[in-house]
Amino acid sequence: MDEEYDVIVLGTGLTECILSGLLSVEGKKVLHMDRNDYYGGESASLNLTQFFRKFRPNQSPPTDLGRDRDYVVDLIPKFIIASGELVKILVHTDVLRYLEFKQIAGSFVYKNGKISKVPSTEVEAARSPLMGLFEKYRAKKFFEFLQGWKEEDPATHQGLNLNKDSMRKVYQHFGLEPGTQDFIGHALALYLDDDYINKPARETYERIVLYTTSMARWGKSPYIYPLYGLGELPQSFARLSAIYGGTYMLDKPIDEIVLNKDGSFAGVRSGAETVRAKMVIGDPSYFGAGKEAEGGKLRVVEDGKVVRAICILKHPIPGTDESDSVQIIIPQNQVNRRNDIYIAMVSSTHKVCADNIYVAIVSTIVETSAPENEIQPGLHLLGSIYDKFVTVSPIYTPVADGKQDHIYITRSYDATSHFETVVEDVQAVFKRVMGKDLELKKRESDAEQ
Repeated sequence: MDEEYDVIVLGTGLTECILSGLLSVEGKKVLHMDRNDYYGGESASLNLTQFFRKFRPNQSPPTDLGRDRDYVVDLIPKFIIASGELVKILVHTDVLRYLEFKQIAGSFVYKNGKISKVPSTEVEAARSPLMGLFEKYRAKKFFEFLQGWKEEDPATHQGLNLNKDSMRKVYQHFGLEPGTQDFIGHALALYLDDDYINKPARETYERIVLYTTSMARWGKSPYIYPLYGLGELPQSFARLSAIYGGTYMLDKPIDEIVLNKDGSFAGVRSGAETVRAKMVIGDPSYFGAGKEAEGGKLRVVEDGKVVRAICILKHPIPGTDESDSVQIIIPQNQVNRRNDIYIAMVSSTHKVCADNIYVAIVSTIVETSAPENEIQPGLHLLGSIYDKFVTVSPIYTPVADGKQDHIYITRSYDATSHFETVVEDVQAVFKRVMGKDLELKKRESDAEQ
């Protein structure tokens, strides 16, 4: 370890592995290290024995769950939007060749005690049980407006300026009811809360277009998921980094972040060895997350908590047309909360569990001192639960952008059941490190191939 590198990356979560791969492609000399002997970090994928060892060390997996090797349980499962930024990165880097995907069968939203398919076109809006007759007409007009929008044609703008007018004004323009606003903002635009409603409508418009184009790509839902679980993703980006000269070291304890006299990053010490680099990128656990500030220097702060319940079911979720995989969003206002509740379910169709077993995860941002009670509306939708494993994880955020000391820290995973916020963090760190935006090349190939 006497070489000097351009970048040291600490942790093999998806965010870190994407950045490692992208920087290697950019010609950087990368050393990637992880204290664990497996890829994935807090978002690792575990077989059944590993899963029970993590949550119940003194209990063996029940025999009626099937063979150990049939399971690849994702600790933080998230779906991939078919036309989203992660797919663009997969295409740009050619990582797609290492992966196989399968569609998520359904996308649903909760309203007034029931779950219904998320409408994404004027035709689906007209058929949706989410709205009454007159509201369906108004929603139809709203979707026609979105689909007909042309930047260069003011006649399609109906007097609205997406760059200046708030989303609230757009909703009012079409007379949409609060319940309709809920599923548009949270199930289509995928916002975590209602802060967006008072901001310019441009971003919401683009988010809805992303959802509808992803939906058009597959038909049943806008989401895809890798066969054999999400653990395939960081490993695939690790292969990419290695192809471009990156070096990987697993099961390597990180004992110290070594600094220069001016406080800037100098290297990493593992035991008696120190490796030097111009900068370091890493997940919060390597920079004092959950501990007192080292040497009085606070690098990350807790910015809330996420409660997650991984549930093993022996049946599909009721009311989802027997779907083998689904996303369900419970908008905050439907259950008098500040944040949405997310449900993501996969099954043996995606090669992550035994036949006739379904793995569902219910998650949300913690708002009270009783986190498990907060996800009860989601757990109630699952029907009979064979077993349940609940965790509460802090969300850590870096206090500085890293430009001054060359220490670039990623964010913890949030409660959403999709990857768009993860990619936003990748893009932000890449820009701070490289001093330029991440530009993704357009290729003929795409996720369908």
